[in-house]
Amino acid sequence: MQTIGAEHIKDLCAGAAFLATGGGGDPYVSQLQAERLLDKYGPATLILPKDVPDDFFVVSLGMVGAPTVTLEQLPTEEEAIGALNKYEEVTGKKIDAIVPFEIGGGNSTIPLYVAAMKGLPCIDGDGMGRALPEAQMMTFPIYGAHPTPAVVMDSFNNFVVLNCEDAHKFEVEIRAQAVKMGGMVSSAEHGMPGDLVRRSTIPGTISFATQIGNLMRTHGGLIDIIEPELFKLFGQSDYGIIKHLFTGKVLDTHREIIGGYDVGTAELQSFDDPDKKMSLYIKNEYLVARVGEKIVASVPDLICIVEQETSRPLNAERMRYGQRVSVFGIGCTHHYRTPEALKVTEPRAFGFDLDYVPLEVID
Repeated sequence: MQTIGAEHIKDLCAGAAFLATGGGGDPYVSQLQAERLLDKYGPATLILPKDVPDDFFVVSLGMVGAPTVTLEQLPTEEEAIGALNKYEEVTGKKIDAIVPFEIGGGNSTIPLYVAAMKGLPCIDGDGMGRALPEAQMMTFPIYGAHPTPAVVMDSFNNFVVLNCEDAHKFEVEIRAQAVKMGGMVSSAEHGMPGDLVRRSTIPGTISFATQIGNLMRTHGGLIDIIEPELFKLFGQSDYGIIKHLFTGKVLDTHREIIGGYDVGTAELQSFDDPDKKMSLYIKNEYLVARVGEKIVASVPDLICIVEQETSRPLNAERMRYGQRVSVFGIGCTHHYRTPEALKVTEPRAFGFDLDYVPLEVID
């Protein structure tokens, strides 16, 4: 079994911020928290989905809400481990392992340090292979895992137990609870047996995100220097395709918290041609990228943005006028290529009047 310790967290957070497609919460806050706790409790043990025994009971853990909130209301470990402990108490089930909701952003680290605190293994994988804003978009419910019972806990250790008919109703309920409880909550949910973990979890994403972060750190600086190695890394993964979509500066950005989400738009202007602009549509994450009248990438494919001079991934809540950026499109994993998955993750699921066109077939 592989382990991941405090010394790996900086790389993991950088790679997870890249895969977060603009969402997932602030990576720096998560980095500091995870480094402190893994230094205190020791490294977390990683187990690949394919190695999870049938008799294991695995619970998904992470934070739900508007990522902007975490810039002011700093999360602690208390609500995360509290939600997991309360889940065991409420359900009477012994948890054998923890799996992340998503690899994107801060939610990549929470299961790791809680696993270390509890002495449990953490699954090297997640339910998105990126960040997405809604619960029904996880691979877990798409492949048949029921999201509830779920335990939702806030920073004051207030908790709510949710029991919902399906993932769509769960999303409505947990989002409402997040709004009521301060804008961001921890949730333990999607309890499932080992065979369902093996089928539904996107494998190896914690290790892969750490590889991405290591690449960025060791080759630091201009994204142009890193780009060939980045393309090579993704080409060997289940994501497959990666494209450089745009380079320019942030011309305008607008976001507001609506219904527990960060919702907004951004406009970028090309360095080479002031009339060439990219429009981005945001719901926690970058969902659709358009250059002129042409859609160049959309969910469930990934739209990832980095600062041009530093290669640092740029979260939507940290986007500001004048920043110089490069935009990449990355193909989603095969888990999102099925009709069942596309039904809840294609652009129309977000209210856009357009069909999903895979990145690899867009000229």
